[in-house]
Amino acid sequence: MSTVQEFDFNVELMKCLLWQHDNAEALKTLLRKKQDWYSINQAEFWDSWYRDVFNLDTADAFGLSVWARILNVPLQVRIAADVSRPAFGFGVNHLNFNNGNFARGREGDVGLTVEQSRMVLKLRYFQLVSRGAIPEINEWLHALFADIGNVYAIDNHDMTMTYFFTFEPDSSLKFIFEKYDILPRPAGVELKMQTQVRPSFGFGVHHLNFNNGSFGD
Repeated sequence: MSTVQEFDFNVELMKCLLWQHDNAEALKTLLRKKQDWYSINQAEFWDSWYRDVFNLDTADAFGLSVWARILNVPLQVRIAADVSRPAFGFGVNHLNFNNGNFARGREGDVGLTVEQSRMVLKLRYFQLVSRGAIPEINEWLHALFADIGNVYAIDNHDMTMTYFFTFEPDSSLKFIFEKYDILPRPAGVELKMQTQVRPSFGFGVHHLNFNNGSFGD
């Protein structure tokens, strides 16, 4: 989205005046009032629309819901009831009050947060426009996760690819990766994920911990 040109929505009506109108105070007053109306209802409206809807980096919840329809990706996830154990609570259907943890007692939808929605939609957008080449994916990942940490993908040359996270993804990111098949990959290629929070033992520029630490995969 960074290649989108800058828009200028300002309308300067006073430029319509000719030199013959320099002394036409009534006309100039009328144009100033019209200019005030345009500044609110034209420029501010489109600035807000660009910020809150068009730009995925800054879109609010409404704007993200518009993008969700365009990209055909749901922003709610269906969660099944946890029937593996009695749920914490009162009553005959919640028998684990004194013994265990919380559990979901019935099936239902869980909505994504604004930032989760933004991440899903950006990944979905790239999924649709990408050809699945590793250099292209890594360039996108570098931009997408720039404020969080380093993420990169490698081709394992056996119809699989691995995403490496050099930080521990938080619960919101893990939820996205568990519920959405959203990380870009070529068709027919199996996807793997691995967390590697420190450089691994070995040779070469990608194994910087040779003299300092333990083995890594």
